Amino acid sequence: RDTSTMGKLRSFYVELLDPQQVYFAGQTINGRLVVELDAEMKMREIRLKFKGLAYVHWTEQHSTGSGKNRRTTTRHYSATENYFDQTVPVYGRGLGMGDDNRLPPGQHVYPFTFTLPPNLPSSFEGGTGYVRYTIKGTIDKPWKFDHNTKRPFTVIALLDLNTQPNAACGTQNQQNKFLCCLCCKSGPITGTLSLNRCGYVPGEAIHFNAEIQNMTSRVCGCHVKLTMTTIFHATTKSKSTTTEVARVMHQDVQPGETETWTGDRLMIPPLPPSFLVGCRIIDINYYLELIVDPSGPAIDLHVPLLIIIGTIPLRSVVQQYQTQFGMTSQPSALPPPGPAPSAPSAPHAGFILFVLGYPVHQHQLN
Repeated sequence: RDTSTMGKLRSFYVELLDPQQVYFAGQTINGRLVVELDAEMKMREIRLKFKGLAYVHWTEQHSTGSGKNRRTTTRHYSATENYFDQTVPVYGRGLGMGDDNRLPPGQHVYPFTFTLPPNLPSSFEGGTGYVRYTIKGTIDKPWKFDHNTKRPFTVIALLDLNTQPNAACGTQNQQNKFLCCLCCKSGPITGTLSLNRCGYVPGEAIHFNAEIQNMTSRVCGCHVKLTMTTIFHATTKSKSTTTEVARVMHQDVQPGETETWTGDRLMIPPLPPSFLVGCRIIDINYYLELIVDPSGPAIDLHVPLLIIIGTIPLRSVVQQYQTQFGMTSQPSALPPPGPAPSAPSAPHAGFILFVLGYPVHQHQLN
């Protein structure tokens, strides 16, 4: 809320009336714009602006020439994708009241509803790019600075794992490498990582199996991590970034030993769904990776597996947990969206709620 001292304007804010304040594409947003005045204020109009867009931007340094003629320039790469941009007047000129309007002191409330378009991508914040949805209120004042207030909200795109061909399939990867020291070459390090399925939702645990064979003379550390790789597409170039979102550590593997790693699990935190469906300028992929780190100077061994993070779980997984926890009823429909306070230790019929809990970041207000 904008409640700072602004002379006649006591407060000016957008309030969302839906308790979850997280929305699916196609849903209707209910809210109100509130204006509180200590004295009469002249204005042209009060309006609301509903906006949804994706934006990517980064800079790179490029050098040309050599010697004294060498020059470095900064190049900007960017792209924008608009999903909706709608302005709705709630008082004054836009309602046919002319340009000279005087709003009396007191509280003025302007209810609104706005139906989101279908097929919107999920909200996303990635540094180099974002998908943001906002509601902006403006008091348009003649010959003076306007007053503005902005409220972000979160949109979740449904990604049903049951529609993804490989989500229920198992997967495995094996990699190996040799360590070289001057003229001698050691035995290999071999890493194997396997999963019984590729599709998960936030709040679930990934149960993995790994094997590390250390035929070198060095101690090897190892861990499994979940990473998010994001590809940002500007109009003329693309850029990729990788972020680690979760990790599970394991004991060291001694020289000459083979270690079988089972029983551990990696919990999936709140994350936007894979692929960021509906957005053409940002793409998201998730990888579960076994990392084997030899002691001393050496490059780590990476054993990655591509997985899919969705918002609707596999039916087979829901049925499994219903049986395990004694729940016999099938969920008749997807529950209304809303954040859960914490990750459940195991998913159940209503655990889809948790996937809607990843937050709107504060800098979306800027």
